[in-house]
Amino acid sequence: MLAKGEAYQASKVVSHHFGGFMADLALTVPDAPLALSEHALAIGQEFPNVETCRRKLKDIAIALHFDLRIVKSDRSRFIAKCSKEGCPWRVHVAKCPGVPTFSIRTLHGEHTCEGVHNLHHQQASVGWVARSVEARIRDNPQYKPKEILEAIRDQHGVAVSYMQAWRGKERSMAALHGTFEEGFLLLPAYCEQIRKTNPGSIASVFATGQENCFQRLFISYRASIYGFVNACRPLLELDRAHLKGKYLGTILCAAAVDADDALFPLAIATVDVENDENWMWFMSELRKLLGVNTDNMPRLTILSERHKSIVEAVETHFPSAFHGFCLRFVSENFRDTFKNTKLVNIFWNAVYALTAAEFESKITEMVEISQDVMPWFQHFSPQLWAVAYFDGMRYGHFTLGVTELLYNWALECHELPIVQMTEHIRHQLTSWFNNRRDIGMSWTSILVPSAEKRILEAIADAHCYQVLRANEVEFEIVSTERTNIVDIRSRVCSCRRWQLYGLPCAHAAAALISCGQNAHLFAEPCFTVASYRETYSEMINPIPDKSLWRELGEGTEGGGAKVDITIRPPKTRRPPGRPKKKVLRVENFKRPKRVVQCGRCHLLGHSQKKCTKPI
Repeated sequence: MLAKGEAYQASKVVSHHFGGFMADLALTVPDAPLALSEHALAIGQEFPNVETCRRKLKDIAIALHFDLRIVKSDRSRFIAKCSKEGCPWRVHVAKCPGVPTFSIRTLHGEHTCEGVHNLHHQQASVGWVARSVEARIRDNPQYKPKEILEAIRDQHGVAVSYMQAWRGKERSMAALHGTFEEGFLLLPAYCEQIRKTNPGSIASVFATGQENCFQRLFISYRASIYGFVNACRPLLELDRAHLKGKYLGTILCAAAVDADDALFPLAIATVDVENDENWMWFMSELRKLLGVNTDNMPRLTILSERHKSIVEAVETHFPSAFHGFCLRFVSENFRDTFKNTKLVNIFWNAVYALTAAEFESKITEMVEISQDVMPWFQHFSPQLWAVAYFDGMRYGHFTLGVTELLYNWALECHELPIVQMTEHIRHQLTSWFNNRRDIGMSWTSILVPSAEKRILEAIADAHCYQVLRANEVEFEIVSTERTNIVDIRSRVCSCRRWQLYGLPCAHAAAALISCGQNAHLFAEPCFTVASYRETYSEMINPIPDKSLWRELGEGTEGGGAKVDITIRPPKTRRPPGRPKKKVLRVENFKRPKRVVQCGRCHLLGHSQKKCTKPI
């Protein structure tokens, strides 16, 4: 046992060991005035094991800027000294008998050397970097190597290379989330847990080749399937995003749109590579999903960028579906091809033209400016995107919202193993379901807010019309320029807006008001608050920690790999060097603004309600 005075002296040793050196260091190294008590050593001080002792001494050497040299390290002892020749600093740590702990037996805490004057430190290894940034990585997986090396220099006064920072982050990510290789091994058990905790969900993983290399993962939660089949409009968006992680890969997604125009992911797949075969497989799984869960499969409207792989897969598995272009994709191609602002403005007028006659008049205007537009229209057939010609029901939804969602997922998850990436997506879906369920319960109107706003605009514009009733269900809606016929039983207007958008147009609103009907009740059911609540009525249940998963299983329901199979990473690997970053403009994700056209004077830029032309 040490006497009280000896113990006090031992605890003071490290605090006074550098003399004038620490004062000089404070002038040259950021954050040098450290709380030295955190780095004090004392005889009798204990450590849980030799590794903890080694890390503690390494931290002290970095904090107090001296080089450490390990003299002896084995199961029973650890001896280290200052690397400077002649410096007496030395520590001897030995294992305590009968227990796993180690304690300091001998300590010479006085330094006679000048320490390390430059910012480079021998003890600042990749492992030390990983431990230093682990808390930050846990909170922010997007923490960049450049930010890591800057933070280490500011906080510890140590310079590390970019490669050290990069490898330190990689090691820290592996410690927090597991390695990429472990992620593929866990996939069969993970899919089993999804099916077990969320009955009715589809989760299957497929491997290829003799080595069982990962090929495909398909997941669709029962809550999403129920919401789409029972409450969403029969509209699906298809798109993909390429991953930039260690083994690359691609996320495929089919997403619907809820009553309030928010995105509603239905099925998500991760594949080793985007190709014809994987798109064909994805659409096959989607068809089986819908076929099992619906008595009568709805005639879908599908929007995509209509790449060859997607077109062939849709034609094979959904031959009766209406498959149209995303308007953003078409409009960007038109803009980049012609680079003429006037042409682009007329193009948008043509896009939103409700009738074939209006569309053709806009084409004529464009041809007068450039004859080159006709070959372009032959390549991008208007039947696949123009409001006047497209046969599918888009309900006013013309662009792919899923593109931005997939881009964000790829950005947030590309450094996570596949199971953690899929869990990140599940957590986001769970959050959306919970938040939107609460929002839906707070609404007291018949229609969701976005539909309510459009109905109120139609009712306001309806006062400008003269209504003539032909019979019980048919009406003539008269303005100074044209007459429209409305059939409230068939929910049809000759302007075509009612049947195209699913909400009563101004003409329909005028007819309904004239006969004492509530225009809100004539909207499509998919726009009601009741449908919105039904969409999010089911819950996505949590998945237990992987330590509780069953290690072995008899197989999966509905196909895929058995739980006891060993799935290895795909053959694809990320090439060396910094990956190319695709810059997506924020405005590209926004829905194109609808061009307002007056129903009285037919000029653009104002509605009939605000028209100043005399009646």
